[in-house]
Amino acid sequence: MGAVTAIERAVPGVGMLRTYRPAWLGKDVTAGLVLTALLVPQGMAYAELAGLPPITGLYTTVLCLLGYAAFGPSKVLVLGPDSSLGPMIAATVIPLVTANGDPGKAVAYASMLALMVGAITIAAGAFRLGFIADLLSKPTQVGYMNGLALTIVIGQLPKLFGFSVDGDGLIEEATEFVRGVADGRTVPAALAIGVGSLAVILLLNRFLPRIPGVLVAVVLAIAAVAVFDLAARGVKLVGTLPEGFPPLTIPTVPLTDLGLLFAGALGIALVSLTDTISTASAFAGRRGEDVNGNREMIGIGAANIAAGLFQGFPVSTSGSRTAVAEQNGARSQVTGLVGAGAVTLMLVFFPGLLRNLPQPTLAAIVIAASISLADLPALRRLWRQRKSDFALAMAAFLGVALLGVLPGIAIAVALSVLNVFSRVWRPYRTMLGKVEDLKGYHDIRRYPAADALPGLVLYRFDGPLIFANANTFRDDLRRFAEATPPPRWIVVTAEPITDVDTTAADMLVELDLWLNARGINLVFAEMKDPVKTKIERYELTDTIDPNHFFPTIGSAVRAYRDITGLDWPDRDLPD
Repeated sequence: MGAVTAIERAVPGVGMLRTYRPAWLGKDVTAGLVLTALLVPQGMAYAELAGLPPITGLYTTVLCLLGYAAFGPSKVLVLGPDSSLGPMIAATVIPLVTANGDPGKAVAYASMLALMVGAITIAAGAFRLGFIADLLSKPTQVGYMNGLALTIVIGQLPKLFGFSVDGDGLIEEATEFVRGVADGRTVPAALAIGVGSLAVILLLNRFLPRIPGVLVAVVLAIAAVAVFDLAARGVKLVGTLPEGFPPLTIPTVPLTDLGLLFAGALGIALVSLTDTISTASAFAGRRGEDVNGNREMIGIGAANIAAGLFQGFPVSTSGSRTAVAEQNGARSQVTGLVGAGAVTLMLVFFPGLLRNLPQPTLAAIVIAASISLADLPALRRLWRQRKSDFALAMAAFLGVALLGVLPGIAIAVALSVLNVFSRVWRPYRTMLGKVEDLKGYHDIRRYPAADALPGLVLYRFDGPLIFANANTFRDDLRRFAEATPPPRWIVVTAEPITDVDTTAADMLVELDLWLNARGINLVFAEMKDPVKTKIERYELTDTIDPNHFFPTIGSAVRAYRDITGLDWPDRDLPD
């Protein structure tokens, strides 16, 4: 029994099958077949978005579903090619492939990228590094996704209009698109079928969300090709897909390119992990389940490695496909297995099924997905609630839109980290005082009429006391000491201080000596036990009087009153 438990812990899919209930099968099969209607066209469209042959999107779809079903912990999460990763894959791979290069070479690079992403995420899960998904704060995620949505739309517009452009970056692509339209390169039939497909997808998603808009658009587009002979009118078609399934393939790339691939893999892994954990949390919360972030990392890593070994590319979680699976009654990862089986059957027995699918329809599918990435209401909310977070979002947006996807993700991560650092560097600080008819000691910024005892400063520092803010703390206390008249006691209400590092400890020693020379006592109240333990380990009590540590603000104030004989008249002093 112990061996079985160990296997199930390592390969959750084994446990899923062992405990599978026959009553679930009908729901899982139905959800899997409905899901297939999305998997095929979206897989092909997102492959082209990544600069790869459409068929690779189907290979990727099948293998990542199998990999996650075996190693992923979620019962309903659906992985696959993703619109948010497509531009990142293209930005990593295309510069390494010469202009009009061999598609096989691009596939090899993308497959190696998938293996790297898989290795990174599995390692992150094994070493319990789930916190790295927090490197993208919500404001920077909002800005990044909006920038990504705009980049995708601009990049797909030429295909929607029936022509192609050779541009690098958002501004150049937009300029080339406008020039192409002005020069009369638009193919009217392509524009009609593309805009029509986009309208069908958006309208059905908006008003009839239970009907798969992508499937309806694909069926109508293929029918339109046959009825109106759109191929003869200049509309490009997908064509017959290669028959069969690729063998196990170990991708090979020049060693000199591995560094650039790894840099791209880090960015893709971060976005994929953030998306996966947030999506998994959302769906698990609706089902009353918990999320194991580290297990999710291993599951998505296995999915990427499986895809990379069969000519696939990096994948992430799809919120839209997961929602479709859940809405249609999915009970387990058997839904994904059914979808993978259906796609495989199409590749083996019906490779020509989508040969008349127009390329503008694929562009419409991608554009519809990119619109769902954009979140303008979130930007408005940030502007209304916190201007600094709005500025972070806009910086991430501009980074993606103007500098490119990979620099954009680097900027988003850097901004998130700097945002955290800035809050630690300049934490909220204030003085406390007594407020009439209120117990306790309160922020004088909120209560300007609060009273203070002569010669006593109650100072609150809302953050860890570390190297980054030690000088800020010191300068505040020196400013208090240099007031006229100077205080006799400066009481640091230390409950919000969660840490003191060695740099801050050295500062406290110097500060205490400087204050003592001026006849001012440095006093602490409500210091947390773990922090006080560090203070003692740093031997600060050799300099700072051990009697100047009080369990509460009230006890410190009473000690000051006993020494000075001062009091707040007619006030109840709390402990």
